[in-house]
Formats: sequence, structure tokens, C-alpha cells
Amino acid sequence: MEKTRAVSPLNQRGLVSLESTLRLKVLLALTAAVLLAHLAVLRGAPMTLGLNMGLIQPQPSRAFTTRSIELARSGQTSAARPVAPPAASRRQSAAPALARTARPEPADSPSPSPSLSPSAEAAAPPPAVMTEAENPSPSQATPAQDEPPSDADQPGSTPRLPRDPAVLVRAYTLPGSVRFNYKVEASKFPYSGSAELLWQRSGASYDARLELSTFGQTRVQSSRGQITPEGLAPIRFSDKYRSEVAAHFDREKGKVTFSANTPDAPLLAGAQDRLSILVQLAAMIAGDPGHYPPATTITIQTIGPRAADTWLFTVGSAETLTLPGGQQVTLKLVRNPRQEFDQKVELWLAPALGYLPARIRITEPNGDFIDQKWLATEALI
Repeated sequence: MEKTRAVSPLNQRGLVSLESTLRLKVLLALTAAVLLAHLAVLRGAPMTLGLNMGLIQPQPSRAFTTRSIELARSGQTSAARPVAPPAASRRQSAAPALARTARPEPADSPSPSPSLSPSAEAAAPPPAVMTEAENPSPSQATPAQDEPPSDADQPGSTPRLPRDPAVLVRAYTLPGSVRFNYKVEASKFPYSGSAELLWQRSGASYDARLELSTFGQTRVQSSRGQITPEGLAPIRFSDKYRSEVAAHFDREKGKVTFSANTPDAPLLAGAQDRLSILVQLAAMIAGDPGHYPPATTITIQTIGPRAADTWLFTVGSAETLTLPGGQQVTLKLVRNPRQEFDQKVELWLAPALGYLPARIRITEPNGDFIDQKWLATEALI
């Protein structure tokens, strides 16, 4: 048994040599296969691996344009072909173009004119003074500016800045604290409602409130702020029907913020809200009536509960009105619509009432209107 298992030293060395030879051949074969595979990859797709070492020079990318197509069709060649800019550059150059061509959505979509029919009473809010749809962004204009009417003020046109330099208001004469009662009439319906304008001043502060009631529904607008040498400086304006929305005037930061989460608006000098503007116009004209002849345009930034806009009132001629409270000599001011969903606002300011409005008529784009006519006045101490 032991003799059978024994292997001579010579045979043992031969087996070792044969095994080494086989290993070497296998190693060489694997090395050759790896080299061939690498060579095939390098020749077939060098750019795929990012190995740009001079074997294949990449061609510059070319922008595919209509110009290139036309040249190819005509058999001409362009001396300088356009090269596509980097992606970041394309994004930067496209942004301004988008800003120029995109149409911004309104901050508050225009609502249809309120219906006062009994069937729509529960769904439609009661009308209020100057509550048209908010514009998407504030117009940059200077306050209290005189400008003759132009075609740019016609409905559907884009608001433009007044071209003439601003005319400074010479004086302000604010009315004393007072309560006005109005009779409210609406188009298409024989029913009437009531409204109350409350104006109170105390030292350097003021409070104003307009409450409109129709069919048992009430809408209230409120304004409070400071009395300054330049007239009223509102601090907060609110509009409440079922829920309340408000605008806050931050004069230190020069902006207006809105509780409705709409974008902030820049605050311009002399800015008013939709209620304080009634008293501000009265104070301006009462301070110097001769400074506002017919055809004068008064420009004031006007803040609503959701956005800011620039309102232009054109001064008309004197009119004598027969109202529920009696006759009043008045001066008419008109704010004509400048955009599709703007209201037409007509004010009749009565000198005997401190130039506060004896009549307020608001006409919707579809022709419906709300007409507030002076009924009685109560002086407050």
C-alpha cells in the first residue's frame, strides 16, 4: 500500500511545473480578453465613458433653428453657425420674456354684480361703496395730480401713469364729526335699503364707518387712522360681510399688507382706502374749491381689502339735486372704468355738507347700479 502511494521526486516536480504552466496560460488568456474588451469599448464609445483624450474630438452642439433649415434648402452654408448656449443661460434669458408675455392672474377674481332679487338674497352679498374686483398689482402714480382725460382712461385699456407733473394740494379742510343717513335704491327692483356713513375725528385720529343694509343683510366698511397736514393717513381698512378682510398700512416699511394673503403692495404718498377716500376728496376740495375746476383729474392710490389700485376722478360741473333730504347744490366727480371689470363711481359732493357726498352711485360693468341718496344729517359732538 505504501509503495503504491509513493511518488518520485521527479514526477512531483513535473506536476508542479505543469500546474504552473496551466495557471500562466489561464492568466495570459484572461489578460488578453480584458485588453480586447477594453480596446473594443474604447473604439466603440469613448465619449460614453467621458474619455475625451484626443481620440475623438466632440463636435460643437448646434442650435436647430429655422435659419439653418432655410440655408440647407437653398444649398448655402453659414459662415458662423449658432451654438446652443448652456442650459443655465437659456433659463436666465427666457425668464424676462416670460415676464413680459405672461398675463398675471387677478388677486381677487372679479365677481358678478350683486343681485338684489329675493331668490338670490342668500347667495349674493349686499352692495357696498366701491367694491369692484381688485386689480392684480398697484399702479405707480403720484397723488393729487391734474391731467386732462385721455383715451387711456377708456374701458379695457391698460392703466397709464399721468404725464403731467404732480400738482400739490394747497389746503385740507376736514369736516366735523357727523352721521349721514342715505336712502339706497337699486336697478331692476322696486325695493330700497338704507345706509349710514359715520365720520368721527378726535384730535389727531379719525374713525369712519359705512354700513349698508338691504333685504336684512348688512355690509360694513371701516377705516381708522391719523390726521396729518396732508389729510388722512389710514392705518387699517376692513370690509366685512359674513367674514372680514382687511388691509394694514405699514408706513415705516412703505407697504400695505392684506389679511387675505394676497401679495403686499407698495404704499405711495397720499394713499387712501376705499372709505377714507370719500373724506379725503371732501377735505381737498373744501380746502380750496377754486383749485379744482371742471375737467381736473385727481389721482389717488386707493387700497382695497385685497389689493391696491390707482383711481382717477374727473371733476365735473355743479349740479343741483333733489334728494330725499331736500335740495343740495353739489359738485360732481366721476371715476370712469379703465379696465374690463371696473365699476363706474359717481360722487356728488355738497358744500353745505362739508363736501361730503350727498349722493353716491356705483354702476357695475353689466349696467346694474346702486344709488345712495342723502336723507338726513346728524352732527356729532
